[in-house]
Amino acid sequence: MAFLPDRGGLVGFILLVVLLLEGHFRWVAAQHCVWYDECGESEKVPGKKYNCNYTGPPKPLAPEGYDLLTELCPGYDYGSRNLCCNVDQLRTLKGSLQLPLQFLSRCPACFSNLMNLFCELTCSPRQSQFMNATNINESNVLEVQYYIGQTFSNAMFNACRDVQAPSSNVKALSLLCGKDAKDCNATNWIQYMFDINNGQAPFPIIPVFSDVPVAGYIPMNNKTYGCSEGLEDGSGPCSCQDCTNACGPKPVPPPVPPPWTINGMDAMTFIMWISYTAFLFVFIGTVVAAWCYRKRTITSEYGPILDSNNPLSLNSDNPDTVKASCCETLGERFENTLRVVFSFWGSFCVRNPGLVILTSLALVAISSGGLVYMNITTDPVELWSSPGSQARQEKDYFDSHFGPFFRTAQLIITTPLNSTFIYSPYIGGSDVPFGAILDKDILFQVLDLQLDIEALVATYEDQNVTLKDICLAPLAPYNDNCTILSVLNYFQNSHDVLNHSTGDEFYVYADYHSHFLYCVSAPASLDDTTALHDSCLGTFGGPVFPWLALGGYDSTNYNNATGLVITFPINNYLNDTVRLGKARAWEKEFIRFMKDFKNPNLTIAFSSERSVEDEINRESNSDISTVVLSYGIMFIYISLALGHIHSGRRLLVDSKISLGIAGIFIVLSSVSSSLGIFSYAGIPLTLIVIEVIPFLVLAVGVDNIFIIVQTYQRDERMPQEELHQQIGRILGDVAPSMFLSSFSETVAFFLGALSNMPAVRTFSLFAGLAVFIDFLLQISCFVSLLGLDLKRQEANRLDIVCCLKLQNEQETKTDSILFRFFKKFYAPFILKQWLRPIIVAVFVGALSFSVAVVNKVEIGLDQKLSMPDDSYVLQYFKNMSQYLHTGAPVYFVVEDGLNYSSLEGQNAVCGGVGCNNNSLVQQVYSASLISNYSTIAFTPSSWLDDYFDWVKPQSTCCRYYNTTGAFCNASVVDPSCVHCRPLTQSGKQRPVGDDFMHFLPMFLSDNPNIKCGKGGHAVYATAVDVYPNNTKVGASYFMTFHGIMKESSDYIDALKMARMLAENISQSIDHKVFAYSVFYVFYEQYLTIAYDTAFNLSVSLAAIFVVTTVLLGFEIWSAVLVCVTIAMILVNMFGVMWLWDISLNAVSLVNLVMACGISVEFCSHVVRAFSISMKKTRVERAEEALANMGSSVFSGITLTKFGGILILALSKSQIFQVFYFRMYLAIVLLGAAHGLIFLPVLLSYVGPSANKAKVLAANKRFIGTERERLLNY
Repeated sequence: MAFLPDRGGLVGFILLVVLLLEGHFRWVAAQHCVWYDECGESEKVPGKKYNCNYTGPPKPLAPEGYDLLTELCPGYDYGSRNLCCNVDQLRTLKGSLQLPLQFLSRCPACFSNLMNLFCELTCSPRQSQFMNATNINESNVLEVQYYIGQTFSNAMFNACRDVQAPSSNVKALSLLCGKDAKDCNATNWIQYMFDINNGQAPFPIIPVFSDVPVAGYIPMNNKTYGCSEGLEDGSGPCSCQDCTNACGPKPVPPPVPPPWTINGMDAMTFIMWISYTAFLFVFIGTVVAAWCYRKRTITSEYGPILDSNNPLSLNSDNPDTVKASCCETLGERFENTLRVVFSFWGSFCVRNPGLVILTSLALVAISSGGLVYMNITTDPVELWSSPGSQARQEKDYFDSHFGPFFRTAQLIITTPLNSTFIYSPYIGGSDVPFGAILDKDILFQVLDLQLDIEALVATYEDQNVTLKDICLAPLAPYNDNCTILSVLNYFQNSHDVLNHSTGDEFYVYADYHSHFLYCVSAPASLDDTTALHDSCLGTFGGPVFPWLALGGYDSTNYNNATGLVITFPINNYLNDTVRLGKARAWEKEFIRFMKDFKNPNLTIAFSSERSVEDEINRESNSDISTVVLSYGIMFIYISLALGHIHSGRRLLVDSKISLGIAGIFIVLSSVSSSLGIFSYAGIPLTLIVIEVIPFLVLAVGVDNIFIIVQTYQRDERMPQEELHQQIGRILGDVAPSMFLSSFSETVAFFLGALSNMPAVRTFSLFAGLAVFIDFLLQISCFVSLLGLDLKRQEANRLDIVCCLKLQNEQETKTDSILFRFFKKFYAPFILKQWLRPIIVAVFVGALSFSVAVVNKVEIGLDQKLSMPDDSYVLQYFKNMSQYLHTGAPVYFVVEDGLNYSSLEGQNAVCGGVGCNNNSLVQQVYSASLISNYSTIAFTPSSWLDDYFDWVKPQSTCCRYYNTTGAFCNASVVDPSCVHCRPLTQSGKQRPVGDDFMHFLPMFLSDNPNIKCGKGGHAVYATAVDVYPNNTKVGASYFMTFHGIMKESSDYIDALKMARMLAENISQSIDHKVFAYSVFYVFYEQYLTIAYDTAFNLSVSLAAIFVVTTVLLGFEIWSAVLVCVTIAMILVNMFGVMWLWDISLNAVSLVNLVMACGISVEFCSHVVRAFSISMKKTRVERAEEALANMGSSVFSGITLTKFGGILILALSKSQIFQVFYFRMYLAIVLLGAAHGLIFLPVLLSYVGPSANKAKVLAANKRFIGTERERLLNY
């Protein structure tokens, strides 16, 4: 019996066969095309063609297309060369993908995935599986649907999302997605590439994304490569810069160090509180213990004087038996030598006034003659940066290899209008708010202003100068349009383009709103993909990045901008004074025009390269009247205060107006002599020298004048003593003190010239010499003049009108009111037993406070302070910090010597495939990821990476005429133009050796165009210093930008971080790399300002200590007390600076060095008077020193300066108000307080013991004279 299958099984078997056959026939049916070949011209995109409708099977590719297929779709020959495309379609595909090729091929995985997408679309023999022609017109395919796997789309996007565009410091997708890279995703990127409005797609291609079949179509979901994977053809993974997955973890900035605190309180404050409390405890305990001891042991306050056993008692039976130490004896002999020498000299000057005065005048005239050669430096670089400093050397290196950094003229424009308006896109989407500054009417007014500025004509040496003569034109001579970084360059600076719109009577499809929104997302685009099809590139041939042209927006919402920034880069010239003069002339005309410009709808802040220097010069000129008035008040006071009027009748006899004027003339002569001598030596002056040194020398000189004159006024002539002998004796007494202070200051200033800061060094040199010349003139010329004036006075002749005289009458000598006040009231009061501890406690408390805040004084100089109150630049500085969204460019310069022709040299620098992970570009890129810490805002532009993309054989960029070998631009259509490198495996590699240098000059001369956006002329023409005859690459730079910088601390941090990064790069690549930005030369000083301040002040104090020790007769303790007091004054100056918001910079450092010098005047005279006093107790000696010298110091420095300083408060200059009025006032008040209050009290406690040898010498010297009675007092 035969076997019969079960009926149900048979049916199932038949169904299975039918299904398999149906699937087979569907699969066979699927093997047909949607199009083949090219037909009619595209109506929407001129120059493009539609594909021909064709639903037959794939056709064999013609042999001439084999190489093209291998080039465009390597590895995708589909098993055979039967395709749905022909050679013409492959050529069209190649042309359409040139820009993506140039920007994305630096990441092989990204570009491979992208080519997969387009190769499958164009040529796949399985087109009908994932493509549906939805609109066919006769033979033309007018629209298709392209079913794409969502997995494929996401993978392709993820492989490309991080790829950089080195020339523009942005991600490549910002240029290829139609919007900013951060807003780009897989869906809208593919939609943009297939959008007919992008200028490349000849007809709409509608992408449909799905991972599962849709309506019978199976989405194209080919294999993709991740950016961190290598390809089958041997291409390596993408670099870290182009692929986050290849980088490892994102760099993390180190944590901000927490503030130093103790128990929640600032550590310095806590420490000083504890220290001050401990000091008070110990000090008060010691004072109380000493007071109790004295109460118990001393029965009579005259005990120390009457005690014959006291070696210093003048009642001792045999004073010759008192033994002085060797050091005391040496000091007395040195003191006596000075006294004898100065006494002889003083007598000589009085006896020979004509010789001394004429000789002095001759020497002053000769010295001052150097003023003919005077050169005043106003160049900020010369003022603040030492020629040997790192920043200065790096600037010189940059300028010599790449040319100086360009000059700029800039506008920051806002509007008083507060209205915002809403733009509703025609194609749908959410409404977009626009700020008032982006209103079309406002933009038209701004454009009118911009065009007027472009049309400005200046005159230089009878030649007309326009902006085109001096501006930066990167594509010249092919395109001589000036670079203007303005939002209006999105509209090619044209009213017509700004007004361009398209639509019908019902809707506006596109206008300036849509164009603006596109261009801020893709500023390098040649087509905005809207219905306008306008370019975003500026007329100068380059992109205008929105962060450079807009201000006041949040995040990247540029439509919310509240300000427009227009920048005119102007060529700078290193050693070409003529062209530099033309640039300055045009800038001057620009400033004049902007000052006169008025528009009620626009508020404009503006500045040019010369603005700061011009305003500083104007400020200096405007402050001349203030300074002259200040000095005038001091001169009047000196002239009147020198005289000691005994009675109203003798007013014109006893006055010293002429002598005061002569003293002032001597001070000014010393200043002019110092300036002249250094001018002979070719040392340039600075404004600081001219403004500060007269003040300093006036303080020192007038003090000495008052000491000489007032000592004479208090002295009584001895019997048979002539005038010249009396003046000689007086000079012998006071000149050592004058010599002490002047020589201390001179040495201190000259040592201060060791500073690396030009402003401090120049000031110290001029000041040291001026002070010493002033001293020499005072002990010679002024002494002679004093002798003549006293002879006039003794002859009862009138001051000034010396030909008239009063009747002879007996002159009665009386002490001056100020001297009597100091002697009878002030000195005894200050040194009262109950008051002295209070004074010490107060001054030590002030010292403790100042120490606690020393580290809190701000470092830097707010540039706004350098401007006058009424300067237009102040508003510019304010708007700059408010509206600008990026900082200055920073260049990482690779010094000459790196071999770029070798793979090792290339890998050390580049940022693409195969480059080292610690290469220069990669490290700067990594720093940009933590910009808040590193201050590096963007990925660097890299000429080397763009050169590699430009020279690839797949690109149309690098071509040459095979007949001449000359470069052939990509826009040229000529069959004799051939690719630079063959489309072989070796040709696809980077050029090395001779190949590298052969094509590099072509790259650097190539202007970017629509077929090749990688041409290096516009961006890199100055970035590479090529050796003569193109034999080698010398120095080169890689540019990026700092983040926004508003305060001095931001600039200092930026410099510090850039140098740290450059040092890391240098170590990594074993070659010198440095960071350079235009502001580094000005802010480098602040990296070491704390050290420089400590060094300068320490050296000055050390010099004062040594000189004081020697000139006080080797009394080391006296020198210590002088230096301690001066140090307290300086530390208290820092306390005042913190309280009064005075920052530490070169100007304030000059003032601190000057304060050190002036403090010597407040202290040394009192200490010397104390050291030579013959009183018995420290309190009495301190009282005598304060009475004798205090009045002269007070009238000579404090009162003289006080009136003049108050006038400085009226200055229009903020720098005068802050750094001169405030600091000078603090110097004088602190100096007077320490010298006339604290120092006498300090001496009364711990002053040096009386020099026994000096006391014995004084006893012997005064025996038999009128002063003998003082010995018995």
